Amino acid sequence: MRIKSKNREVARTSRLRELQAGRPHYLAYNHCRDRRIRFIVTTLPMKFEYTEEQLMIRDMVRDFAEAEIRPRLQSIDYEGVFPRDLVKKMGELGLMGLAIPEEYGGAGADQISYSFAIEELSRVSASVAITMSVNNSVCCFPIYAFGNEAQKQKYLIPCAKGEILGGFALTEPNAGSDATAQKTTAIRKGDFYVLNGTKNWVTNGQEAGILIVQANTDPGTGSHGISSFIVETKWPGVKMGRNEPKMGLKGSVTNQIIFEDCRVPVENRLGDEGIGFKIAMTSLDGGRIGVASQSCGIAQAAYEASLQYSKERTAFDQHLADFQAIQFMLADMATQLEAARLLTHYAADLRQKKKPFTKAAAMAKVFASEMVNKVTYSAIQIHGGYGYSQEYPVERFYRDARVTTLYEGTSEIQRIVIARHLLK
Repeated sequence: MRIKSKNREVARTSRLRELQAGRPHYLAYNHCRDRRIRFIVTTLPMKFEYTEEQLMIRDMVRDFAEAEIRPRLQSIDYEGVFPRDLVKKMGELGLMGLAIPEEYGGAGADQISYSFAIEELSRVSASVAITMSVNNSVCCFPIYAFGNEAQKQKYLIPCAKGEILGGFALTEPNAGSDATAQKTTAIRKGDFYVLNGTKNWVTNGQEAGILIVQANTDPGTGSHGISSFIVETKWPGVKMGRNEPKMGLKGSVTNQIIFEDCRVPVENRLGDEGIGFKIAMTSLDGGRIGVASQSCGIAQAAYEASLQYSKERTAFDQHLADFQAIQFMLADMATQLEAARLLTHYAADLRQKKKPFTKAAAMAKVFASEMVNKVTYSAIQIHGGYGYSQEYPVERFYRDARVTTLYEGTSEIQRIVIARHLLK
């Protein structure tokens, strides 16, 4: 792009100085008739080399997944057995509160390490990964970010250590993408709120010790009337529905939860009244990085399986990998995967630096989730009829991938989020 300015030399010198300083810069002024339009161009401080600690965490999680999870895939991901002991082991490794500071029971890792951890778990079992991801992103995080010290001591520390499991209750039978349409109410009665309503699709539900619940404390005021609460699942008035039979993620539990006159102490309100929607959306921004990481992990597994199969399987007296059609499919899979991983880590890096990351998280989530659906489709295509059989794992990857475009905000919602930021 050409730089136009009344004083080109000044513009070039200013731009050069900012580039050398590694700061965002802008392209002077481009004259459009009598109006001057300034085009902002951001210099992205992207790092293509990871730190020793990030790679160490990645390798540690990979070793754990291979040694502890892979031998039990039949029971977890085909028979739907929830691996309580593995959750405890992940807690001992620091994975259940990976990005939470050590003083609150976490490992104090950075956001890229967190992304790597979810990816490596997902590469072996997306069910185990989503159990860990939900506990981190939409239970531990909101308590850490919005909770008071007493709440952190009572709930965050055991949750980050994996001693109790956390869940997040936002979606309702008639409130999915429209999260402001909450019908669950929390009416204050003295030192308690009385909670009534129904929540759907609560990941970790029946296994959880606590839930972050969004409810209306001021019905009729839309998002400004929503508040957040820490609710213990053993309290009277909390009723668990069935573990939903799902297309994929069979080793993850997902429940409908009904609240009937559940008394929630005022001290269990998270933050002030009326900021529950903000808490939910902020938590979901981080959760979207988790789903993007999960998508990369599933896609990595599908790509690796396809690459190996194409080198072993023969047709017409040559390996599948010798056919250009298969080579092109593998090339597209690898390219899309790398692009998704970079988008994901860019969003994670912004979050780590406490910079606005909502748009980046939405971009990473929509791109990575749609990428993994394409990659797993190609994986089955490369495997042919065998890909449709449980004899090979790609059919499981395909089933597990499908939900990534749905939860933590559908692809359509991500595009709305992105467009709103572009049009501001």
